[in-house]
Amino acid sequence: MGDVFIRHIELLGYEKRFFPSQHYVYMFLVKWNDLSEKVVYRRFTEIYEFHKALKEMFPIESGDINVENRIIPHLPAPKWFDGQRSTQNRQGTLTEYCYTLVNLPHKISRCLHVVNFFKVRHDDMNPVTDSQTKKPEVFLLPKDAKKNPTDITGPIVLQTYRAIADYEKSSTSEMALKAGDMVDVVEKSESGEQYIVQKSYTAVEEDELTLKEGDTIEVIHKLLDGWWVIRKDETTGYYPSMYLQKAGEANTSVKSELRNRIAPPRRSTIRNAKSIHKQSRKLISQETYRRNSKKYIQSQRNMKENLQNKAKVLIEKNEQEENKPKAQPAVPPRPSKDLILNRCTESTRRKIL
Repeated sequence: MGDVFIRHIELLGYEKRFFPSQHYVYMFLVKWNDLSEKVVYRRFTEIYEFHKALKEMFPIESGDINVENRIIPHLPAPKWFDGQRSTQNRQGTLTEYCYTLVNLPHKISRCLHVVNFFKVRHDDMNPVTDSQTKKPEVFLLPKDAKKNPTDITGPIVLQTYRAIADYEKSSTSEMALKAGDMVDVVEKSESGEQYIVQKSYTAVEEDELTLKEGDTIEVIHKLLDGWWVIRKDETTGYYPSMYLQKAGEANTSVKSELRNRIAPPRRSTIRNAKSIHKQSRKLISQETYRRNSKKYIQSQRNMKENLQNKAKVLIEKNEQEENKPKAQPAVPPRPSKDLILNRCTESTRRKIL
């Protein structure tokens, strides 16, 4: 058997996780030389440490000796704090970096350092979670951003196997073999799970699949929002997980119940440039809602009427005060003759004598 190497690395998007603390991980679809496809998750700090080690292993190709000889792509250092905006804006850089990486000379692109970094880890298949925290949010890269016009790989050497026992096919998609038959393995996937479609579904979005009841498919990636990435023959897309049942398990689902059940909301946790959620109505603020509500308008009208009534009362009160006749000053009584003689001056007393 030949050495293991990577044919292609595709950035699918990123996830926002909340355990053990809030952080972001990038999702990569890694295609290997045996035609298997694996989804791995890596933080950007891990990717940058991998990049620094790769430069140390190949100082000439990294341009440390002569800048003109550099063929290893550049990768910006992580920021002191990586938020969602920087994580999203870095996707284009990572897409170009991965494409350039796998197309470097074999001594670099197929070295153990590269192969081991993109191998599936235990936490890729079973991420550490906590039932008390929020579920991860998935942000898929827009479909147009994934296209590479030069996404062409070299010829694949198929592996030949010999059947050690007879096998009778149980479906039209299988092949009957006898002991001793030689076969070429076109594709093998140890982690791809076979499922049976329990209910037909017609695709609504361009990245969904249309399947009918009884079809056998392979699940590539299980998302947490009820839409799984599956593959049927040579086509890959999304399909409602509630309509699928693992092959070989007892048929516990009641098809009459599925008949009345509709697919879950279209990937509510995914922020996709082509998502139908971008076409939803604009959200209005609480203040705008209050302004437009009948109760608020009525309260404003009542308040205005109360102010007008109070102003009217004050005006009428002022008018009444102005129209009220003013009181005349009281005339003091004329002093008696004895009082004048006792208290007034000599000249005043002469006038009354």
